[in-house]
Amino acid sequence: MAKKQFKAESKRLLEMMINSIYTHREVFLRELISNASDAIDKIYYRALTDDNLSFDKDSYFIKVIPDKENRTLKIIDTGIGMTKEELETNLGTIAKSGSLAFKKETEIKDGYDIIGQFGVGFYAAFMVADVVTVISKPLGSEEAYKWESDGAEGYSIETAEKDSVGTEIILKIKENTEDENYDEFIEEYRLKSIIKKYSDFIRYPIKMDVSSRRPKEGSDNEFEDYVEEQVINSMVPIWKKNKSELTDEDYANFYAEKRYGFDKPIKHIHISVDGTIRYNAILYIPEKTPYDFYSKEFEKGLELYSNGVLIMDKCADLLPDHFSFVKGMVDSEDLSLNISREMLQHDRQLKLISKNINKKIKSELQSLINNDREKYEEFYKSFGRQLKYGVYSEFGANKEVLQDLIMFYSSKEKKLVTLDEYVSRMPEEQKYIYYASGDSIERIDKLPQAEFVSEKGYEILYFTEDIDEFAIKMLMTYKEKEFKSISSGDLGIEGEDNKDDSETEVNESKEIFDYMKNILADKVKDVRISKRLKSHPVCLATEGDISIEMEKILAAMPDNQNIKADKVLEINKNHEVFESLKEAFKNDKEKLELYTKLLYNQALLIEGLPIQDPVEFTNDICKIMV
Repeated sequence: MAKKQFKAESKRLLEMMINSIYTHREVFLRELISNASDAIDKIYYRALTDDNLSFDKDSYFIKVIPDKENRTLKIIDTGIGMTKEELETNLGTIAKSGSLAFKKETEIKDGYDIIGQFGVGFYAAFMVADVVTVISKPLGSEEAYKWESDGAEGYSIETAEKDSVGTEIILKIKENTEDENYDEFIEEYRLKSIIKKYSDFIRYPIKMDVSSRRPKEGSDNEFEDYVEEQVINSMVPIWKKNKSELTDEDYANFYAEKRYGFDKPIKHIHISVDGTIRYNAILYIPEKTPYDFYSKEFEKGLELYSNGVLIMDKCADLLPDHFSFVKGMVDSEDLSLNISREMLQHDRQLKLISKNINKKIKSELQSLINNDREKYEEFYKSFGRQLKYGVYSEFGANKEVLQDLIMFYSSKEKKLVTLDEYVSRMPEEQKYIYYASGDSIERIDKLPQAEFVSEKGYEILYFTEDIDEFAIKMLMTYKEKEFKSISSGDLGIEGEDNKDDSETEVNESKEIFDYMKNILADKVKDVRISKRLKSHPVCLATEGDISIEMEKILAAMPDNQNIKADKVLEINKNHEVFESLKEAFKNDKEKLELYTKLLYNQALLIEGLPIQDPVEFTNDICKIMV
């Protein structure tokens, strides 16, 4: 029989689709199974309006049959079938969708929906097959027809023999090449994995004849091979079940089955929305960070389904970076998909789902803080860093969302506290939220700068991660309270007596400090009497936006631009060291230079900063000793 030609535009589209539209060749099976499911759905809808037609769901199925010997793969359905005209219209004109036309005609309701709408998915078969044959017998007809094509050159239609209503698609699988292994599409285990991945929740059973082994009857040592028909797919997705039917174990099992992680999730979130846009979602907050979570290799995103069919493994657009630890899936029948079903149109529906999901995640995390603090702290140890990155990133665009979720170690409580908890117990006269930065809690505990603030009875938040201070700088205030480092130049808590003493001491000691500043040259911005030291002789304070801790972090970065904090060397006027400085200034300027360099290096060590010349430092110590 002479071939019929595809229309010119259809031919070009077919060539493009085969070579570039689909990212993974394996999706051809998803497309053909989705079309088969549509065909069965059409009988269901027909039965709703035809009293002479009944629909027994158990009588309908899809079957996948690989044949290694003949190098073919069959996909058989018991659906509505196609007439000769429908074969011509639906398969002869690319991007003509019979499912879309059917959907418009019937105004589908009753909880079912047609999966395929664009008609291109069928042609994904040509990515793996040299020849595609379709044999179909429509409902209510005695005639069957065969459509066959070897690709863009055209197709033929002729009468055929078929006993039952439905459609049989036969793919002649391509031979292997150096770059492509087509054998996998006639391998039983591989076909099963593709079905489970993409079509596990198709509502009709997908059957395969599966090879198995069993002991021979009457023998404990001998085995025989046999073939049994198995249903590969689960059919009823967990997210479409009533929440009241499901247990925590059901959600945990789903987490494990989908391989979202090897830990146990701290919390699951089951969302069912039936409004402007309909969708279901099951989300998980994991217990442990994946091994690659803080690496470039980590891919965020939720599984995205359209009416039970997997469209994307990881839809990154559904999650912002600060919630990238969330695992799970979203299923919606309202999403606008393009012809490949792989690429979403970035439309209002997707943005609305994302917005609602993120609100729900924030709400659930807040609920954990209030109602299950132990679990939240467990989560926070794994993912708190990511929340703080979220505060800092995108120029603070998400700081209002995240500020109530971040926590820091408290000098008073000796545990993690929220910013709200800190502010709620601030004394009335306290102006600032005080914090201290350092490598560890133990190191911050020993900082000289903390003495004065602690003596006032004020709580200090400990910043021990490199992101902490950057995040707070972006946050700037919380509940109208400004953040203040205990190393900043002005703590805002100087008493009147202390103020008077400081002015007197500054006037008396100005010459000494000017001399010391000249000795240190450009290493410090100033030398002055300290308003914060109690028992320690010396410390470093900072002025400006860059703190000492930020300087250390920036110095460790690959593109180090040598950004320095504006350091101020502060001297405790009530310490014996100050008397030694005054004595040396009067009688021995060389000794004052030695003392100045030692005090500066001592202050550097306290802050965890490197000494520029360790040999000189040790020599200076020896001079003191002798």
